[in-house]
Amino acid sequence: MTYSPPPSPQTPEPHGHSHSHGPAAPVSQHLRKVIAAVLIPFAAAVVVGLLVLWPGGAPGHERSGVGFDRQTEQGRVVQVDKVNCKDVNAAQVPPTGDTSTPEGREAVNAQQGSCEKATIEVTSGKDKGRKFIEIVQPDAPRQLDKGQGVVVAYAPDAPRDLQYSVTDVDRELPMALLAGIFALAVVLVGRMKGVMALVALAISFAVLTLFILPAILQGSNPLIVAVIGASAIMLVSLYLCHGFTARTSVAVLGTLISLLLTGLLGSLFIGWASLTGNTDDNTGLIHGLYPNIDMSGLLLAGVIIGSLGVLDDVTVTQTSAVWELRQADPNMGPRALYRAGIRIGRDHIASVVNTLVLAYAGAALPLLLLFSIAQSSVGTVANSELVAEEIVRTLVGSIGLVASVPVTTALAALVVTADRPGNAAADESPARSGSPVRGGRGRRRKK
Repeated sequence: MTYSPPPSPQTPEPHGHSHSHGPAAPVSQHLRKVIAAVLIPFAAAVVVGLLVLWPGGAPGHERSGVGFDRQTEQGRVVQVDKVNCKDVNAAQVPPTGDTSTPEGREAVNAQQGSCEKATIEVTSGKDKGRKFIEIVQPDAPRQLDKGQGVVVAYAPDAPRDLQYSVTDVDRELPMALLAGIFALAVVLVGRMKGVMALVALAISFAVLTLFILPAILQGSNPLIVAVIGASAIMLVSLYLCHGFTARTSVAVLGTLISLLLTGLLGSLFIGWASLTGNTDDNTGLIHGLYPNIDMSGLLLAGVIIGSLGVLDDVTVTQTSAVWELRQADPNMGPRALYRAGIRIGRDHIASVVNTLVLAYAGAALPLLLLFSIAQSSVGTVANSELVAEEIVRTLVGSIGLVASVPVTTALAALVVTADRPGNAAADESPARSGSPVRGGRGRRRKK
């Protein structure tokens, strides 16, 4: 029997984490065509959806002067003086003198302390250089210091002396510095992968701000917009960060299936639980300015977009794990690969679900604290729409996350074992061998 020496063994390098993306086990040309036949129409549909629903900017409206819907300018604190609160009427005591209510007690306390009289100079806009006075009470959560940058709101219909007021402090420098540190850390550790991740992040942000948000404001269905926008973000992010490979394509398919499941479950339970999506001042303001927006659809869109980031992480990890297992033992069949991959997935999903729940709980912590102060029962808290929204958001996202593990693992196991042993290796080998190479067993070393 003639022996043909196999190509040099492709021994996988040790990987410390399952997110590693070494050389992927290749698949045949036929299988690549099958994957392309699924993904190319999907990508084309996403592009068509973007073109059809592209909003061309957010619609204009007359400013209400409420909340974030105010005209703002930049300002700077040029002087701060101590004054008696009573002299500047920092707060008005109730006419009845009743101090039994929290409002009455706060008003009395505000007149008994030492206030700050801050002189603010407007540093942008048509009134640049104009100055106004801001009174800061001693118990105010935001105190002002000389030289500090601030954000000022402009109310053109108010009396001249009351047209400007301080609404926030200027945080541009620390926020920009933090963003720079983040980008530097990603590039130093991730190198070229880190650069691609930052580019993908910028594109994701562009899709969100240039397409998803304006399209919803224009009156498009929030669910359709979210699905198209999330799909565009998914395609760009995964292929840009992990390359145009069969492995990445499997991760895309697993993410897509899990997103569809998340959307179906979200639509079912948001409707069943009669969640309106209009639960706080911000959503109330949006509904007041744009009454045609479907607020429950907006809630569902948030669930889908919020789940996407974690889904990407899980599907890429599972696909990489299956590919690496196959490279380590080419004789593993789809069943064995699935069992090994799902064991890895169970460890990952346990930590990710806990992370997702804690992230939502952390965001709603002030609200949960209020319920705790009111000594409400768990049933009462869970039944309120504010908390029910977070529960539905968390559980629907977690179900989609859990489902992504077996779905992606099964897809990866089927794809990576779809070819007869040796076909993929022969496709890539520079020296074609006459007989197929079987993985690992009975290999002879060339003397």
